[in-house]
Amino acid sequence: MSKIKYIGLVVLTTFIMGIAFPVGKLGMAYAPPFFLMGIRFVLAGVLLALIVSRKPRPRGGKQWLQVSIIGLFQSAGVMGCAYFSMRWITSGESSIITCTNPLLVIILGTLFTGAVYRGHQWIGVAIGFIGVVFTFGLHMDIQPGSFISFAGALFFAVSTLLVKRWGPAFDINVLAAYQMIAGGVALFILSALMEQPYFHMTFTSVSIVLWLAVMGSIVQFSLWYYLLRNGDPAKTSTFLFLVPLFGLLSSWLLLGEQVQWYVGVGGALICVGIVLVNWERRKRPGLQITKPLMEG
Repeated sequence: MSKIKYIGLVVLTTFIMGIAFPVGKLGMAYAPPFFLMGIRFVLAGVLLALIVSRKPRPRGGKQWLQVSIIGLFQSAGVMGCAYFSMRWITSGESSIITCTNPLLVIILGTLFTGAVYRGHQWIGVAIGFIGVVFTFGLHMDIQPGSFISFAGALFFAVSTLLVKRWGPAFDINVLAAYQMIAGGVALFILSALMEQPYFHMTFTSVSIVLWLAVMGSIVQFSLWYYLLRNGDPAKTSTFLFLVPLFGLLSSWLLLGEQVQWYVGVGGALICVGIVLVNWERRKRPGLQITKPLMEG
């Protein structure tokens, strides 16, 4: 995959993720959060499963278990925590905390997968996170929702590494379809236990659900898993710092929320962080080593 194609796809994916925040906020006027997300993911999963019905499905109990685990972390865990946390904190604060995922990917990747990242990549992640905080004006209070949202970021990091490890055994779209179904079912169970499920049927509410299911789920997850499979998960995850920026800008367009000057500062820092994490130094031809020094 060429670098231009990679950047184009990852920016498109993070834009879709970002715009899902204001669209989801609009949808919560017609249904409670867990129930709304359950409808979104089950509908998206079933539609995508029908589209890829001729492709090989997961085989055996082990693969079905892997798909279900990814769905519990990715669809139910991330989105469940993100929306549930909004009972205490704003959607902006929730997205800030959720987007600490790139730092967690590097930490977990270093601890559990043996991945090695350079100092400038760690600095890039830190600068990117500072940019996200700047984007929302440094107005965060520590609330129960802060810890719930952080759990969502941890789930996101774990699912990212699991997709990188288990994903090659699956067709990428089949994996996306069935993990969404698994996550959606889990969200329905949470809704039954913690909410009073309802859905107000209107043209607007149906349009919101269809957008969340098709663009915000089918297209988003298919692109995201494709990027994770064909690139470094830490580098790809770093672009998630763009999600709150896109979310704020789309909230301005869709909800009329005011955009402050610090958005520009935050956007610049986000770009710097992304460049640092993805920057690879060119090796000097004279210093290139083609074989290990201790190889006999």
